[in-house]
Amino acid sequence: MRFIVALSVCIVAGTSVSASAETCPGNPDALGTSRVLTINPSEFTLLGTIQYKQTLPLKDHEVVITFDDGPLPPYTDIILDTLASQCVKATYFLVGQMAHAYPSVVRRIYNEGHTIGTHSQDHPHAFERLSMRRVESEVVGGINSVTAALGDANALSPFFRVPGLGRTNAIERFLEGKQLVTWSADVDTNDWWRGSTPEAIVQRAMRRLNAQGSGIILMHDIHRATAMALPILLKELKANGYNVVHVVAAGERPKSIPELTASSTSDGRASTSKLTNAPNGDDALTARQNHRIKKRSASRHHPAHSYYPSGLSEDRMSALGYKWTFP
Repeated sequence: MRFIVALSVCIVAGTSVSASAETCPGNPDALGTSRVLTINPSEFTLLGTIQYKQTLPLKDHEVVITFDDGPLPPYTDIILDTLASQCVKATYFLVGQMAHAYPSVVRRIYNEGHTIGTHSQDHPHAFERLSMRRVESEVVGGINSVTAALGDANALSPFFRVPGLGRTNAIERFLEGKQLVTWSADVDTNDWWRGSTPEAIVQRAMRRLNAQGSGIILMHDIHRATAMALPILLKELKANGYNVVHVVAAGERPKSIPELTASSTSDGRASTSKLTNAPNGDDALTARQNHRIKKRSASRHHPAHSYYPSGLSEDRMSALGYKWTFP
């Protein structure tokens, strides 16, 4: 389910590289990834029409799928399985504390071909109200934690999304000075709203996307509803003629990084295919905006025997498009 895109030695800003033409193994009807877009941080500093004038140079009916706030098992793992089944590549903006708690999931994200950026160390509430000293600590701390989880600084892309999209001019100047591309979005699914059903998330996403015609889609990989909505959304994207673009930063990056097999169970990777009592992202964290987690709580929040959302049978999950391949 992985493909390798060969980039030319000399990469210029905004270069598009066609994705592999090979079919998606085991799924001839997969959405797939239509092309790879390589961007240079010096040319793309502020992205996303929700907040900025500029966005990615996408064609009509092209989308970039992004996830914030993770990783958080089991939902990040479920989402990765869904993306793999459709041969879709995404961009992840990881929280430093989450990466520290679940390093093997971070490495799985990378090794399955997705792009990894950062989303601060602790995801503090009201980011725009922080002192610049705290902003610097959050940004640098998040980069350091995600880099440590990856085990290779070259694996991390210079992409950053401000927590809660709480931008200020001073924050943006700081991020530009760190040579980071600041991502907002073009289509916010608001998948974190309490009570949102998977169907509501998809309907909201498609309504907003159809109004835009293309763009960066913002989701969160820490919620049960998001994990359930994703296969439906990918089917809707294909049915409506949308193509997925994978965004990468200019520069050399390792093809893969060593997996942390010894810690795969301790940091929340699935060991069975059951998900009967898994918590929602809102329950697993004290608050969505404040991701302060402790490793000692991992087993309580994410029991290894629980791998289907509460109230859904295996047949129902299969009908929604899930293909469980956990070891």
